[in-house]
Amino acid sequence: MGNRLGGSFFYPLQICIMKNKCNAHTLVELIIIVVILGALAFIAVPRLQFATLYRKQADTVARKIVTDLRRTRRLAISNAATNTNGFALNRTGLTYEIVDLSDGTTIPNGTFTIDSKISCSGGTSFQFGPLGNLKTGADSQLTVSAEGKTFTINITPATGIIQCTEN
Repeated sequence: MGNRLGGSFFYPLQICIMKNKCNAHTLVELIIIVVILGALAFIAVPRLQFATLYRKQADTVARKIVTDLRRTRRLAISNAATNTNGFALNRTGLTYEIVDLSDGTTIPNGTFTIDSKISCSGGTSFQFGPLGNLKTGADSQLTVSAEGKTFTINITPATGIIQCTEN
């Protein structure tokens, strides 16, 4: 099957080869483009603002801790008939776990590790009794922060109500 000029289907390719005027890029041109893009990336990446990312991570970690504290309180209330000792959220450095105080076991999916870019300070043991209140001697405040954004988690001892405020 030919084109309007009566040539074969490969007619434009034949002209390109015969006249040495192919519209393609050489390997050298491609290497130069890759080097230029690499240099731009090398300059741009260190200038990115990771502080915004860390602030968002602090928000996420604070919400996760609040959720797990509420989960710990709910477990203490829902298991009150069989477990009068309650449950605790214990923090060691950047790791915390939810523990059954009757036998000292960690509940399934009850362990979480916080990113090292996030600062976590304050209480280390939040123990909830069978009525959902904080047990005597339990901590009631925790602070989560990163890159100038700080969240304070407070627990009302008498009721066990958990609140998170951004400072």
